[in-house]
Amino acid sequence: MEETNWLMSIVNNPFAKGLALGIILCLVIYIRGFLRRRELTKEVDRLRSHLHTKLEIDSAENERRKHELERLKQERDNLQITVQSLNQKPGRKEIRQYYVYQTALDIMFEKAPGFAPAWQITIKEAEELFEKSERGVVPLLKRLMPSTPDKQAEEYEKISRISIEDGVKANQSS
Repeated sequence: MEETNWLMSIVNNPFAKGLALGIILCLVIYIRGFLRRRELTKEVDRLRSHLHTKLEIDSAENERRKHELERLKQERDNLQITVQSLNQKPGRKEIRQYYVYQTALDIMFEKAPGFAPAWQITIKEAEELFEKSERGVVPLLKRLMPSTPDKQAEEYEKISRISIEDGVKANQSS
């Protein structure tokens, strides 16, 4: 009986009751904390997987943009080279000069009233000289045989000079 008496005295002791109540309260809090930690661990894992997926998507998009940027830079460089080469081709400067002269002629027609008839007569004479230089065997062979544009321009100038000289000599003898 002493053992039961001893056990009852411990149970009836206010310190023991408080200790038991504190231990039970600690166990409840520990179990709730354990369950909450498990929930938070699952939430962190879920968020980590979402973050990983988002980073993969962003990485793929950044790589695609990087490749497109490189492609566009290469295309821009190619277009710049093409524009430069087209500007350097023979004839571009001459075409530009032609437009400058044409604009100057238009301005002269408006400003100088006596300029137009003299100009028209000079153009007709020049056209006749070039038609003479374009007829014959040599110009026909030049047109049939391909050559570089520079050589064609030089030959055309030579033929034009010869025709102009022949025309000047014919006018002086008349």
